[in-house]
Amino acid sequence: MIVKATTLDAQLLTDIAIESKSFWGYSLELLNSWQDDLTVTKNMIAKLLCYKVLCDDETVGFYILNQPKNAAIELEFLFVKPNFIGKGFGNQLIQHAISEAKQLNVKTITLLADPNAEAFYKSKGFYSINQKESSVKNRFLPVMKLDLSSIS
Repeated sequence: MIVKATTLDAQLLTDIAIESKSFWGYSLELLNSWQDDLTVTKNMIAKLLCYKVLCDDETVGFYILNQPKNAAIELEFLFVKPNFIGKGFGNQLIQHAISEAKQLNVKTITLLADPNAEAFYKSKGFYSINQKESSVKNRFLPVMKLDLSSIS
């Protein structure tokens, strides 16, 4: 079940983001350097589109869509707890995000993907349009896009 997150969820969602990122084997040093980027604030939850997915009343993942701009919207966060990766929760979240974006009449969703998640997004119809250098030297992140007109 997917429900709107509340400001009381901020720390829990931050913890899920960090735990999910650690699934890919990143060092503690790297995870610590990304702390600010992985932090979900109460203000973000209040002002942006933030939803969480539940499994037996446990929050196991979430996503955040930024406010639409120029007929596009950015998927800022999408994370699933490691023990629930591969069980369909990421798919539920991305489908819900696509549905929310369509209701806002935007034409595209963009995102900055972790390289380990690029194949997941490609399987949902996203494609790479660019790359952005990360805070880690010689590491590039795919900038991806989904044209909503291609989704029925």
